[in-house]
Amino acid sequence: MPVYTVAVIVGSVSEPSLNRRFADALEKLGPAVDLTFRDVAIGGLPFYGTQYDKDFPAEGRAFKEAITSADGLLIVTPEYDRSIPGVLKNAIDWASRPSGESVFPGRPTAVTGATTGAVSTAVAQNHLKAILTAQGAAVLGVPEAYIRIGDGFFDDDGAIASAGTRTFLTGYLRNFHDLIARWSRDIAE
Repeated sequence: MPVYTVAVIVGSVSEPSLNRRFADALEKLGPAVDLTFRDVAIGGLPFYGTQYDKDFPAEGRAFKEAITSADGLLIVTPEYDRSIPGVLKNAIDWASRPSGESVFPGRPTAVTGATTGAVSTAVAQNHLKAILTAQGAAVLGVPEAYIRIGDGFFDDDGAIASAGTRTFLTGYLRNFHDLIARWSRDIAE
């Protein structure tokens, strides 16, 4: 099975970030499903404005290149006020601009997120999937991964402690691998 590289965007710049810890734990599961992960930081992007479209800045070009050089995109996001964090929306604006030069059309993309709350990040994920689908991304539909994190979720090494949760998330990543493989074949043909 081919090994695919996945660009990972964490939709939070909080310190410490629960979703950063969750993304790091997912990375530990990657080798089992032939995925390698590469972090794509969003905290240093300036606020997007159309004034940048004519002279796209280096940080915007580097951000887009970090996404396009990977085989797929994983976004791990918290939920803020029943939506996605503003910093993540700003990153999506950078990745989709200027008009006609979006990185999203046909890009295999998976969305997940974690919280300590009972509803997890379901509303934010659905909102984000709607945005990505409108941009033409090939968004993983099932399984959905709304993760509630409680005491003991992570072990001492930062991995996922529960065997059942590890199995579920390994399956989630395996389905993502399969999505990337389908899109890779379609592009090759």
